[in-house]
Amino acid sequence: MTLLTMLALSGCGSTVSLDTPPASAPTRQSMAAATSPAIASDVAPLANAAAATSTEAPQVRPMAAPSIEAQPLSRPDAPSGYAARTDAEALATELAERQGLDRAWVWSVLSQARFQDSVPRLMMPPPTPTAKNWAAYRSRFIEPRRIQAGVQFWREHRDDLQRAETTYGVPTHIIVGVIGVETFYGRHMGRYRVLDALMTLTLDFPKGRSDRSAFFKSELGAFLLMCHEQGLSPTEVTGSFAGAMGWPQFMPSSARALAVDFDGDRRVDLIGSPTDAIGSVARYLAHHGWQSGQATYFRVTPPSDTTSLEKLLAPDILPSFTAEEMQARGASLSASGQAHTGPLALVQLHNAGNAPTYVAGTANFYAITRYNQSSYYALAVAQLGEAISHEVRRQNGATSSAR
Repeated sequence: MTLLTMLALSGCGSTVSLDTPPASAPTRQSMAAATSPAIASDVAPLANAAAATSTEAPQVRPMAAPSIEAQPLSRPDAPSGYAARTDAEALATELAERQGLDRAWVWSVLSQARFQDSVPRLMMPPPTPTAKNWAAYRSRFIEPRRIQAGVQFWREHRDDLQRAETTYGVPTHIIVGVIGVETFYGRHMGRYRVLDALMTLTLDFPKGRSDRSAFFKSELGAFLLMCHEQGLSPTEVTGSFAGAMGWPQFMPSSARALAVDFDGDRRVDLIGSPTDAIGSVARYLAHHGWQSGQATYFRVTPPSDTTSLEKLLAPDILPSFTAEEMQARGASLSASGQAHTGPLALVQLHNAGNAPTYVAGTANFYAITRYNQSSYYALAVAQLGEAISHEVRRQNGATSSAR
């Protein structure tokens, strides 16, 4: 999951109903829900960057070589290389022991990594922080070019998307929304060598913000193990500046645990196979608690009383209140929201100096935030999917209220 290069394009509002649950799909396969630690801000999310743990044995089959041109190797003894650093050698020993890999092989890989000076800069917050702005954030994703690309993706992969929905219970429009926000349907998968990015963030994590080098060290170990298991060349796999890979921008731990061979070619390929990406996104969300047949969010008017509002906002995006409890504290839910039987969260999205936007998030809204712990991200995914679904149906001569 990357920090996407945001495109400043004009927004396109969705006319799809916010409150209609998606068409029912068969119950998803039983999977243990897990919560991932946040490693990104709301306005500049690092998608799918938390390590996933799975009770299921990962499908370990070779991933195809990247179709993206890899960055050229520098000489191991070049100033930007790690070959001469004692901390890199110590890291090779540590990761080899931790992952059960041959130490000589691990060092032969790590010694080819090179420091990427742009990676720490990209990891840092902007020098002049700006106020969170949902309207501006939304306009970067729910806009004509991305909607049309999503429609094309939907049409090209309709059967695979339906099969993923049937298998895992995650609606087509949500899968399409995730891939659209993450990589603009494969257009922005990242050109950094994953080895360089993860090595830089492990040994040279930028000062001046909370140290997450331990997380990236764990991901570097998972990356080495993934390459060893799947017969990949570690110096050729490319991705985001944070080490996320492929159409769905999975971090290595998530790729090992939850990626699936959905096209049946006996290899897991998140870079070259959008079909594998479709199945993997659905499996990821199902693993993290997606509830089949349930809406993602509902319209809500927050209470006017400050104390009641603070109490409803206290759990943040974690669904903690019944519809009755929310209304008892002064929130006004739509009719569909009032009928919802599961827990809800009052989600607040700031609009710079304007009034905030509020939605009542369900367990499925929360599941999307396990991909990227940001309410802005989750609502963008849902609304992009809604807009694409509406456009597909419009082009088919039908209207849609499904989400």
